[in-house]
Amino acid sequence: MKRFYKDVTIEKTELGYHVALDGRPLKTQGGKPQVVESQNLAEALAAEWAEQGETLDAARFALRDMADYALDVVPATRAEIVAKMLRYVETDTLCYRAGPDEPFWHRQRDVWDPLVEAMETREGIKLERVSGIVARPHSPKIMKRLRARLEDLDDFALAALEQLASLAASLCVGLAALEDDADGEALWAAANLEEDWQVEQWGQDEEANARRARRLGEFLKAMEFARLARG
Repeated sequence: MKRFYKDVTIEKTELGYHVALDGRPLKTQGGKPQVVESQNLAEALAAEWAEQGETLDAARFALRDMADYALDVVPATRAEIVAKMLRYVETDTLCYRAGPDEPFWHRQRDVWDPLVEAMETREGIKLERVSGIVARPHSPKIMKRLRARLEDLDDFALAALEQLASLAASLCVGLAALEDDADGEALWAAANLEEDWQVEQWGQDEEANARRARRLGEFLKAMEFARLARG
């Protein structure tokens, strides 16, 4: 699609901020007013439009797509999203380890234990660690506490968390990525520890490297969205 606007501005209303193209406020892809509470997020959304060339590139609207999802989809499907996130903690990558007699177990312990322990401290819970692939469910008390934690997130944070946890296959990593001092590169490396171990044993794969780089970009963009939405 050809660029159809000249001016990109931000306007403040009683409900928050919205981006306007040639004075006309944007709507979400679902037809709602695209109003956000955070001025920082509004400025980033405006930048996506302002930085487009003569032909619009949909791939450069990542923040817009997440904002639209938070406004259009999350309010109506919060219960389903929370249930999906809880399934990630039930099979959390960071809680399933190799056997203690295997060299990889020591790498997992060194990299993953600090992240799991930090989550346990933040949330006041104790997660099960398992050697092997047989699932060991967390207690109902823990799941109830985590459900309350997720239900307390606003729509924008929950939208970001859904992408973060899905990409990492880990609620531990997803929640850590929402923290103000989160190191996205380190968290992504932790989530991909097994993949990196395999590379050390068997060598690089160009296609896998490209896929990982793309997914890292999506992970970091979701972190940026969460940070901007916090204002």
